[in-house]
Amino acid sequence: MLVGRDQDDPDVWRRAVEIGAEYVLRLPDSEGWLVDQIANAVEGVGRSALTVGVLGGRGGSGASTLACALAVTAAKSGRRTMLIDGDPLGGGIDVLLGGEGSEGLRWPDFARSKGRLGGGALEESLPALHGLRVLSWGRGDQVIVPPQAMQSVLAAARRLGGVVVVDLPRRLDESVAEALAQLDVGLLVVPGELRAVAAAQRVAAAARMVLEDLRVIARGPYTAGLDEQWVAQALGLPLVGDLPTEPGLPSAQDNGVPPGGDPHGALARFCKAFWDQADAPGRLETVPPRRRGGGAS
Repeated sequence: MLVGRDQDDPDVWRRAVEIGAEYVLRLPDSEGWLVDQIANAVEGVGRSALTVGVLGGRGGSGASTLACALAVTAAKSGRRTMLIDGDPLGGGIDVLLGGEGSEGLRWPDFARSKGRLGGGALEESLPALHGLRVLSWGRGDQVIVPPQAMQSVLAAARRLGGVVVVDLPRRLDESVAEALAQLDVGLLVVPGELRAVAAAQRVAAAARMVLEDLRVIARGPYTAGLDEQWVAQALGLPLVGDLPTEPGLPSAQDNGVPPGGDPHGALARFCKAFWDQADAPGRLETVPPRRRGGGAS
């Protein structure tokens, strides 16, 4: 490539022909593109990370727990994994992993980021917990991530390859919209109750303004007459499956075992099946709907 300040100068194009330049760039207009190309040459360009977002259909649906479990099981399977906490009011996803005191950068350190971040530098700066890297919130008062910072961080994480899991809030603002735009798939966790489904319809409507591939994970116990298929059909979303209950999860976390950390637990098996589908040629197939007779409507 040939870099100059005046593309109207005939000498610029003559030199470009002489050296066989593929691109003729004008500075400062092309500065961002040039920085990206140099960074790609340094970092290498491979397959982008499979980026999965998890949202709750209502408060207390278990979305953050599922996000942690997906990240933990992905890391245990040997995937390069990053877990990103996109919910500033969630209390910090590092707490669920027992890493609130771990050294490393948090969101406030990236609040002013814009433009390109180095993927390797991002990865090395974050706390390492249970074989994965975690970007969570600090213990301070900051509750806003500028959309430019969200874009820069997620783009850097995706360039690393492997898996990126993003825990997202139910509300939609500019930063959340930026995160949704970078997802390959979104998972909406919905308890099997009429009111939860009604709330989830509003969350889904907002998310689908930005995210094309949104799927539902239903969670029992179910109101009489409801099941996971009913929840998915009521929302008009593809069904991933029924999220199993793991009664011993709180006590396991007290003993240092994160969500998804018990390989024999129901939650870990559910997440492993999800990642196994992600590795298949068709990638992330959904549960086919079955014909229903009577039941709730």
